[in-house]
Formats: sequence, C-alpha cells, structure tokens
Amino acid sequence: MEGRLARLGLQAWSALVLLFLFFPILLILFYAFNSSNVESWPIAGISVKWFAVTWNDPEVRAALFLSLQAGLTATALALLLGSLAAFGVHRLAFFGRDFVSLLFVLPLALPGIITGMALNAFFNFNGLSLSIWTIVVGHTTFCIVVVYNNVLARLRRTQGSLVEAAMDLGANGWRAFRDVTLPLISTAVVAGAMLAFALSFDEVIVTTFTAGAQNTLPLWIFGAIRFGQRLPEVNVVVSFVILVTIVPVVIAARLTGGEGVARMQAGGRN
Repeated sequence: MEGRLARLGLQAWSALVLLFLFFPILLILFYAFNSSNVESWPIAGISVKWFAVTWNDPEVRAALFLSLQAGLTATALALLLGSLAAFGVHRLAFFGRDFVSLLFVLPLALPGIITGMALNAFFNFNGLSLSIWTIVVGHTTFCIVVVYNNVLARLRRTQGSLVEAAMDLGANGWRAFRDVTLPLISTAVVAGAMLAFALSFDEVIVTTFTAGAQNTLPLWIFGAIRFGQRLPEVNVVVSFVILVTIVPVVIAARLTGGEGVARMQAGGRN
C-alpha cells in the first residue's frame, strides 16, 4: 500500500513539475493564435492573421534567414571538426589525451557570456568586423562539443575487431570506414548534427557578442520584447523557434535513446 502511494505521489509530483515547465510554452503557442494584439485572458478569439503579418515583416524574414544560415553553417563545421576530433581522441594514444578531451568539452560547460566576451575581445584585437562569419565561429565553438560527445561515445561502444576483420579481408582504411565504421556511428552523427543545430538556432548570449548590427531570430525577439512592441509577432516567432528547437532534439533522442540529449544537458550551457 505504501509503495503504491509513493508511486502515485511521485507521478503527481512529476506531472506538476512538467506542468510548471511547459505551461508557459503552451501559453505562448496559444497566444500566437490570438485575434487581438492585446494579451489578455480569455483571448478575444482565434485567428491566424498574425502568422501572415509576421511573415510579411522584412525584419523577421531577414532574421530568420540569418539564423538558418548561421545555424546550418555552424552545424556543418561542427559535424566535420567534432567527428575528426572524436576519431583522433579515440584512435590515437598520446600524452595528455584526457586533457585534450576536456578542452573540447569546456566551451559547453562555460557560461555563454564568458564565451561571447572572449570571442568579442579576440575579434576586436585582430581587427575583425562582426559579421555572419563571426556568428558562425561563435556557434561552432559549442556545437563541436555536442557532435564530439555523441560520436566519441558511439566509437567507444563500437567493436574495433569489426574494422580489423574488414581490413583482414582486403579493405583499405577508407573502405573499412565507409562500409563498417560509418554505418555503426551514423545515428550518433545525425543526432549530434541535429542537437548542434538546435543549440545554434536559439543561441542568444554568444550571438549578442558576435553579431554586431545583425539580428538573428533570438536577438529580434529580445529587442521586440524590450521595447514592448509587436508582441503578437513575437508570439509567432517564439512559437516557430520553439518548434524548430524541439523537433531536432526529439529526433536526436529517438536516434540515440536519449543519451545524446542527456549528455548535452549534463554539459549544460549556463
């Protein structure tokens, strides 16, 4: 009886925690369909007019395209560099390997404001003007970590004897990688790329220090809320950002059994 009550209590507590976390998000999604530009409860009515208004806003479209360009480019670079780093740390035995691995993970553990300030100081010291490429560099610094963690964890669970067997049968290094290693780690690579894109797309702190006068979607949201204007458009944009962020995370969790997401949360950007 006590065990059953304990389970019911834990379930009720879990439900309350989830409600506390996700009710504000659901409320924003609901307000995106509010027919009035005044956020009040109950809402005046249901309408999709703000979606058309938001899409026709040139500032929103410019911020969206910049976010997509920066996110996709940073993800591609992180996928390449993070995978290569994971293979190097896993396959090669050298002095200080654990320290090198720590350096790769460190950007994700550091507060975003420290990373942003350090990058901004570096760009200013070298006379580099802030542009989309400085945004990409800033995002890549922490996106690499997600790809690195996912690929390295999968490599550690992959049997090296499979590659050795392929090479004993006459496969060269490239073919052994293409036919054996890559299929084994493919889900981890895809999951790492999706998590990296999700992190990059909604990043605001590092972007603030590396974007200059340009606006990504998170920066546009911050500016619109600060001045208290166009709140209906803000609700629509926030809803879109939430969906674009959640979908890759859900897919990555399905591909990795939740391990990739857990590692990202354990690293935790502050």
